[in-house]
Amino acid sequence: TDVSTEMILGILPVYVVQELGATRAALGLMEGIAEMTNYMFRLVSGVLSDKLGKRKLFVFIGYAFSGIAKPMFAFAKTWLDALIVRTLDRLGKGIRTSPRDALISQSVREKEAGKAFGIHRTLDQLGAVLGPLTAFIIVPLYGARTLFLISFIPAAIALVILALFVVDVKIERKPRGILVGASKILRGPFLLLLASLVIFNIGAYNFSFVIVRAQELGIPLAAAPLVYMLINLTHTAVGFPSGIAADKWGREKVLLLSFLTFSLTSFILAFATGSWLDAVLIALFFGVFQGMYDTVSRAVLPRYVPEELRGTAYGVYYIAIGLTFLLGISTVGYLWDIYGRRAAFLYSTATSICSTLLLGFLIKQTKT
Repeated sequence: TDVSTEMILGILPVYVVQELGATRAALGLMEGIAEMTNYMFRLVSGVLSDKLGKRKLFVFIGYAFSGIAKPMFAFAKTWLDALIVRTLDRLGKGIRTSPRDALISQSVREKEAGKAFGIHRTLDQLGAVLGPLTAFIIVPLYGARTLFLISFIPAAIALVILALFVVDVKIERKPRGILVGASKILRGPFLLLLASLVIFNIGAYNFSFVIVRAQELGIPLAAAPLVYMLINLTHTAVGFPSGIAADKWGREKVLLLSFLTFSLTSFILAFATGSWLDAVLIALFFGVFQGMYDTVSRAVLPRYVPEELRGTAYGVYYIAIGLTFLLGISTVGYLWDIYGRRAAFLYSTATSICSTLLLGFLIKQTKT
């Protein structure tokens, strides 16, 4: 599935800006709305999978939805068209993610959750390396629109594998309303953890801004998928070791390290004025951040919630992140357009430092 997705994401930000006429603020708005939709439906699917006692069904529906949506980028005429398609694609991701995360966490012992999510992210990102390579080959020969159409092929193969080989888990069905389930988890350390993640995402951005900035630093359009591949390669290399380190030394500590790495990345983005080597350095640091953050930010949750509420917990977590990410990436894009890159990325640096301090307080509190 990630081959299908990542083969288009390496070229999409530049395509939307250069071919479809989007500003950086519009690009940020597109990514923010798409991810907010993604995260909102993670809450719905998480709660429903808890209530129905089914995980695999929602995972399959979500992957199918995204697989059908992605080829529609080929028919986009404006950035607003791309926004609609991107939102539909992320809707599919929203449907599948909370049930998938719950399925992973319930397929292993709690103390091995970090390792399990690390394996998942590593395999995920191996596909994300093959995707940009595919784009690097296809786009110069056939163009971006052909690439979007071809993305359906690996998505269809993934659906067949999911249907035939993935085994669902049996869970006890305990029907309860969304507010009842949420009220049982929104307290104590979980609430502190969620607050630190919310503050972090108020200043967050994704790979799209890294790729656009890389172009400003001298990376040509044809090589944009290679920048994205470098991010994913670093992500892959860091993901599994991060899961092991989190299980051994504490997931919160590795999450804190990811916040600090993001702060450093944002600081470099703010002040880099050199050559394409700066773009490579930024991509490496951003990949390190993603490898730690994507693995540990999810693996830390099972510690704070009972098993039968994990789907709901992941849903609450994702909707909170989605709403703040929309605000964050839109703000960064706006600041970049109006006040320049330094204002934008120094803002991101400041918010990530604040989230680091709050997470450090949580670590201290859970020790006592």
